[in-house]
This record gives sequence, structure tokens and C-alpha cells, in this order.
Amino acid sequence: MPAPARATVPASQSLTTSTASSFDHWKHLVAESFVPLAAETADAGNFHGQLRSRVLDRMSIVEVTATSHEVHRTPALIARAHERYFKLNLQLEGTGLLIQDNREAVLRPGDLAIYDTSRPYTLAFEDTTRIMVVMFPCDTLTLPTDYVGQLAAVRMAGDSGLSGIVGQFIRQLSGNLDVLNGPSGSRLAANALDLVSTMLHAEMDISPDRMKPQALLAVAVREYIDANLSDPLLSPASIAAAHFISTRHLHNVFHESGTTVAGWIRTQRLEGAGRDLRDPLHAGLPVGAVAARWGFLDAAHFSRTFRDAFGVPPSDWRRNV
Repeated sequence: MPAPARATVPASQSLTTSTASSFDHWKHLVAESFVPLAAETADAGNFHGQLRSRVLDRMSIVEVTATSHEVHRTPALIARAHERYFKLNLQLEGTGLLIQDNREAVLRPGDLAIYDTSRPYTLAFEDTTRIMVVMFPCDTLTLPTDYVGQLAAVRMAGDSGLSGIVGQFIRQLSGNLDVLNGPSGSRLAANALDLVSTMLHAEMDISPDRMKPQALLAVAVREYIDANLSDPLLSPASIAAAHFISTRHLHNVFHESGTTVAGWIRTQRLEGAGRDLRDPLHAGLPVGAVAARWGFLDAAHFSRTFRDAFGVPPSDWRRNV
């Protein structure tokens, strides 16, 4: 499977602030900032809403401030989707209700919850609310998507534990959206996703019965791959051998998540190379050397694969063209 096509988006975009001139305008702003959503309110005439957003690589960070309303991700809207995203909400002010998969999470300031754009959900806010939404493609987490789905609409308290640490980190991002740019912004985006993965791992440790053996294996395999991406000999056969399973079993593990072993390896390597190419710490390294750090020994093959994935050659990506 080829690496997923993605829009040619700079490593960071300037901070965008959008204020709704009407509720119909709000519906447009929300759909443009996230995924298509149906929205409704009981008081359209007095509605007020504002979005502050920034894109960091493949992750969107959006601060939402709005009066009472609801948004719905419907089956009809999902059917038109091309990519699957996870969204992590941090409640900053007010109270929010998240509903997905017959679960309901009431979120108060400091609380976190994750949900999946490929399945129907509802977000409801009775009063004025302010939330931070972090949206990212599902393949940016090492955890299998099915496991993350099992945690959808589960409240993660923001007053203790890892969820409290992650919440504080995201809150700091919210307060500094205007300065998140360049390589430092990209590194913070990667750090945020690492923290989210760690938090979800902690939820798994608290309730291991939520995890099927196949999902536990998928977590172990993906962590092994991430630790060995620099090895050019990394292959389905070597990964299967390291986990004492057959290559057929390994392929089945990834098939259940909608990807392939080779596709996952390629995507993770490309993401890592893309980050390094824009990192000032590696500015003196030739493109070929950066590629080799991530297991690409053929510079021409790397350049073609990178361009197919990101829309520009590695050298242009490095110059932020």
C-alpha cells in the first residue's frame, strides 16, 4: 500500500482566528476547520462563536469558544470522508457532552476525551464553552485504531495522573498558538502525539480487559517497528520472527487496522525524515544522510517516495517551499 496521499501543507501555518458572523457562517467554519458536521442551536440570533487554529504538520490545534449549540457527525457525512481522524478534546471552560458508541462523557474544565471521526458522534454545549481540539490522522498513533475506538467518549479526568499532565501540556499549547511555528512547532506536535499515546497506554494498563490479545500484539509490534525504523533490513519476516509469529499472522494484525506492514513502516519513516529535514539540528546533513537515518539507503527511491507522499521533493520540503 503506498504512503497515504496528503495535501502539500507547510510544517506550520500562521495562526488563524475566525469569528462567526452568523450561525450559518459558524457551520461553515466548523466544517472547514475539522470534518463536515451538522450543527444546530436553539438561539441562532444570539449565537457567538470563534475559532483560533493552527496546523502543525498533520495535526490541527483549534481553540473553540462558542455559546450554546450542538454538532453531529452523521453517517451521511462520514460516507463522504476520505481520511480517518481522531479528535482529542480538552475542556477549558464550561461543560460539554460527548456521545459516541452508546457512551456519554460529561466533560468539565480540565477533562479530556477522544473520539473517532469515522463513526457517528454528538457534541453538545448547553452554555458558553471553550475547548481545545487536537485533530490528527489515526495512523499517527502507535496504538491500533480499534483500541483507541474502545476509549471513545470515555472521560479522562484532568485533575490527576497522566491525563492531568497531558491536559496541562495541551493547555499550554492553547495559550501559545501564536508562537507555535517552524521546527519547534513540529517537534511540539510530535511530542503532543507521543503524550497522547502514553496517556492511552495508561488507560489500557488501568483496564487491560478492554484490550483483546490481537490488539495487545498490534501495540507491541508497532512499538518494535518504531524502535527499529533506522534498520534498512526491517521487514515483515524480521518483525514476525521477533514476536514469534508467522508473517501471515503479522499481516492479519495490520489488515484489521486497515493498513499493511510495509505501508506502516514506510509512512513512519517518511514522517520521521520529514521532521528531520526541517530540524535545524540536522541542517548540515545531506538529504541522503537524513534518508539513511530512517532506513532509506537508495536516495533516488527516497526522493520519489517522499514526493509521492508530501507533494514536493525533499529539498523543497527542507526549504519549506
